[in-house]
Amino acid sequence: MDTKQNLGIVETRYFTFANPPNELLLESERSLGPITLAYETYGKLNRGKTNAILVAHALSGDAHAAGFHEGEKTPGWWDSMIGPGKSFDTNRYFVISSNVVGGCKGSTGPSSLNPKTGKPYGLDFPVITIADMVKAQRHLVDSLGIEKLLSVAGGSMGGMQVLQWVASYGERLRSAIPIATALKHSPQQIAFDEVVRQSIMGDPAWRQGNYYEFGQPEKGLAVARMIGHITFMSDQSMEEKFSRKLKNGHYSFQFGADFEVEGYLRHRGDNFVRRFDANSYLYITKAMDYFDLSGGRLIPNGHTPQTRFLVISFKSDWLYPSYQSQDIVRELKGKHADATYCELPSTYGHDAFLLEVEEQTTLIRHFLDKTLNGYQVADGYEI
Repeated sequence: MDTKQNLGIVETRYFTFANPPNELLLESERSLGPITLAYETYGKLNRGKTNAILVAHALSGDAHAAGFHEGEKTPGWWDSMIGPGKSFDTNRYFVISSNVVGGCKGSTGPSSLNPKTGKPYGLDFPVITIADMVKAQRHLVDSLGIEKLLSVAGGSMGGMQVLQWVASYGERLRSAIPIATALKHSPQQIAFDEVVRQSIMGDPAWRQGNYYEFGQPEKGLAVARMIGHITFMSDQSMEEKFSRKLKNGHYSFQFGADFEVEGYLRHRGDNFVRRFDANSYLYITKAMDYFDLSGGRLIPNGHTPQTRFLVISFKSDWLYPSYQSQDIVRELKGKHADATYCELPSTYGHDAFLLEVEEQTTLIRHFLDKTLNGYQVADGYEI
C-alpha cells in the first residue's frame, strides 16, 4: 500500500535578524542588515530536537519546497521528495527550507528596500557568496533552538550549500547529502554563467540594475533562462521530448518558433520573468562562480569528520558531471569520512535530481534511517 501523502496547505514564515548595529559581516567584508529570510517547515521537531533536516534550493528555487500555498495548484519544488512517507518523511523528520539571502522570494536581496534610501538596493546590494547564504541559514537554525542538524540536503546550488555547511559548521551536522553538485565551478560552468549575466546586462531595460520603477529587463532575463534550461536537460532527454517536431507541421520560412523545442524554451523564458528578479539572477550566479572548497578547504587537515555523507550524481548530467561528485568523494575519503557514493543511470540530465524520485527515495530513506538510529544510540537522545 502506498503510504505517501501530500502535506496539504503550507505557509511561508519570515525570520528577521542582523538589525543595526549588529549587521551580518559578509565574506566581502561588507555588512548587511537587517536581513529577512523566508522559510517553511514541514513535520514536527521532536523533544530532543534531533530530527531536523535543512533542504537547500538550487539557483531559481525558494523556501516553498513542498505542499501547496493557499489558492495555488502547483506544489513546492521538491514536493515529490518531502512529505509523509516520502524521502524526507515528515512523519519522522522536521524539514526546514529557506530562501537564500540575495534571493527574491521573500528573503533580503537586491529587489528589497534599502533602509538607508527607502528604494530597492539594486547594485548597491553587496555581492554575496554561498558562505554568506549558509551563515544566514545558521542564524535561522539557531532561532529554532536546534543545536545539531540530522542532515543538510540539496541539489545543484543546494548541494554547494550542503558542502559549505560541512566546511563552516561541520560540528553541527550528523549527515550531509550533496546531490549533482561540485566543490567548485569549472571554466565551462563559469562561462555559461557569464553568458547568462551578459544577456541580462546587455538588455537596455536593465538600466545598470536600477529598473524597478520601469519593469524587468524581460528579454535579457528570458534568454538567460532559456540558456539555463538547455544545460539542465540531456541530449537524449531533448530527443525523446522534442526531437525535430514542428509546432505547425511545416516550416514558416520566418524567424518564429517553428520547432517544438523553440516554443518550449520561449515559454520557459517568458514564465520565468514573471517570478524571478533579474538582479538576483546576477548575484546568485556570481556566488556560485566564487564558490570553491577544493584543495583541502572542505575539511581541515588533521580533522576526521564525524558527519556521514551520501553523495549522488546522475550519469547523463553534463552540467555537473559525475567526475565532480567523485572529486567530492575523494576529498572525503582522503579525510577518512564515512562517505557513500551513488551514480544513478538517469537520462534526464541535470534535472534528474528533481525528477528521479524512486531511486533517490530508496537511497535517502535508508541513509537517514541509519543516521537517526545512530544518533539515538550514540548520544542517548529521545527520538
